[in-house]
Amino acid sequence: MKIAIAGGHGQIALLLARLVTDAGHDAVSIVRNPAHVTDVEQQGARAIVADLEQLGDDDLALRLRGVDAVVFAAGAGPNSGAERKLSVDRDGAILLADAAERAGIARYVMISAMAADSYDPERAVVPARSEADVFQVYLRAKAEADANLRARSLRWTIVRPGGLLDTPPQGTVDVGRTVPRGSIPRADVAAVVLHALLDDTAVGVQFEVTSGDTPIPAALSALS
Repeated sequence: MKIAIAGGHGQIALLLARLVTDAGHDAVSIVRNPAHVTDVEQQGARAIVADLEQLGDDDLALRLRGVDAVVFAAGAGPNSGAERKLSVDRDGAILLADAAERAGIARYVMISAMAADSYDPERAVVPARSEADVFQVYLRAKAEADANLRARSLRWTIVRPGGLLDTPPQGTVDVGRTVPRGSIPRADVAAVVLHALLDDTAVGVQFEVTSGDTPIPAALSALS
């Protein structure tokens, strides 16, 4: 498979690119900053320099020719402000879906956030009134992007991980439409995405995931 990863310089995205290439497939990482190309290439991926906040879906679709599946792993990141939560975390995800449809790419995996639908609509407004309210905007952005994807005829999977850790992967998880609050290594989130793509599992499923006791392939198969 050839798998394109939006937000290619993010921590999960870099881990995923390495997993994809180690599994014998092709990773194409979409990055905004040309300075990040080397980091992506060190993971075995090919870089596409493209700014999701500036491109149209036609332009992005052209750059995705030959791709079999897309992964949305982009995010505005910390200290980015409420406006960019919407323009990147929401609008970037929707742009990628529009481009995938134009390019004839059916498979789309979204990396979202646990409990995204629980945002407070009175606080999730722009401009944000506090840093705590910026997080509410972030959850709103994720929830609205997920809802947009669920309404499409793409073969989508929405992964909602708990608190992200930089610890070594465990390879075992707890998954479900909702699961108790918990954390998960970023490396395990990357592995969940990889298995969903390569095993073609959890299609049309939105689920939360934290560390648990079930091996990742079995956990995803149970969801399907």
